[in-house]
Amino acid sequence: MELLRLIFNICWFVMGGLLMGLAWWLAGILCFISIIGIPFGRSCFVIGQLAFWPFGQESINRRYLQKYDDIGTGGFGLLGNILWFIFAGFWLALGHLLHAVACFITIIGIPFGLQHLKLAMLTLSPIGQTIISKTV
Repeated sequence: MELLRLIFNICWFVMGGLLMGLAWWLAGILCFISIIGIPFGRSCFVIGQLAFWPFGQESINRRYLQKYDDIGTGGFGLLGNILWFIFAGFWLALGHLLHAVACFITIIGIPFGLQHLKLAMLTLSPIGQTIISKTV
C-alpha cells in the first residue's frame, strides 16, 4: 500500500502537483507581504505541501478533530474564508479545475483529476481546516 501511494505521489508530482504546489507557495509568499495575511500565508504553505504529495493525506475540519470551536472554525473563520476566496481562492481553485479537466481526458489520469477536485474544494474555504494522514 505504501509503495502504491509513493508511485501515485510521484506521478501526481509530475502531472500537475509541482505546478499547483508552487502556485500555493506563491500565494503564501504574497500573503506574507501584509501582516494581516500571515495566517493565510501559513495555511498556503501547509496546503502547498498537500498539493505536492496528496495521496495518503486529507483535509478535515478542525471542529471535528478537536471537538470544539476555535477562531478559525467560528465567525472569524467564515470572514477569513470570504476574504480568501475573493483575493486568492478563486484563482487557485480555477487552476485545480483546469488540471482536473486535463487529467480526466485520459483514463489513467482520473485519480489525479479527483485529487485536483478535492484540492479545489479545499481552496474555496481553507480556514478552519487541517491536514491529517489517512492512517490516523
